[in-house]
Amino acid sequence: PSLLSLLSYFPLSSYLSAQGVPETSEASQAAELCPLLAFQLSRARGRIIGGKVVVPHSRPYMAYLKIEVKDQSGSKAFSCGGFLIRPDAVLSAAHCVDKKGVNITVILGAHNIHVREQSQQWISVRDWVIHPDYCPVTLHNDIVLLKLKKKAKINKNVKLISLPSSNEHVRAGTKCEVAGWGRTSLDGSKTDVMREVELKVQNDKPCQKEFRKYQRRSMMCVGDQNSGKSTYKGDSGGPLVCNKKAHGIVSHGMGRRLFPEVFTRVSYFEPWIRQQLRRFALQELPASPSSQ
Repeated sequence: PSLLSLLSYFPLSSYLSAQGVPETSEASQAAELCPLLAFQLSRARGRIIGGKVVVPHSRPYMAYLKIEVKDQSGSKAFSCGGFLIRPDAVLSAAHCVDKKGVNITVILGAHNIHVREQSQQWISVRDWVIHPDYCPVTLHNDIVLLKLKKKAKINKNVKLISLPSSNEHVRAGTKCEVAGWGRTSLDGSKTDVMREVELKVQNDKPCQKEFRKYQRRSMMCVGDQNSGKSTYKGDSGGPLVCNKKAHGIVSHGMGRRLFPEVFTRVSYFEPWIRQQLRRFALQELPASPSSQ
């Protein structure tokens, strides 16, 4: 079934709003595809709130995803974040691209996303692989690997970011950074330039309390209850950078409440990522329902 009717419910892409699950037959059908939520919960998808403007090009691994969705009513555009892990591969959140009829362009080397800066590289996405166990209702396994049509030119403005190994974790209390071009306030203020915010890794208890389907092995609980800092709409898919490695991917939160937030735990998916990168290298990309 089409999941377009669920867009008002799901993550942090700038196209989405934090609302309850719509009462539609399509939503009911989609809910049957994976474990049901036993409650309705507003989920926000990405924003940098309480942050600051980054030094231009100080986050050269950041990718801006221009996403166009075409359906019977026409086309709609929205954005997400991502990060470059190989010259031809970008990681992001699956909920950004889990719809049919999607075209994606990745912009690398950007600071002001609404200006055609000389540093920018615009590259179309050839294919992508959503994790086979991704669930659009619970946002379990919210990860996608994008294959670019051509390799990015690595330079001072466009660089790769390292990933943690499968047994590498960050402790609760660790301060990490998230950057993006998402909305900067709950009322929807937009930003043209990249902003960043420092967030603290939490133990799992706050997220286990608020998200009944929270999975500690594959998710990270992040946020700062007292700082007023958060990601928000438009930041989905961006990296949580701890000790210079991308340990998390912006996934979802509590709507208008800034704390806590759930990030996809990259280390858990490291074996899957390596497997897909090998397939990319062999040009043996498995069929994805999103890229057909």
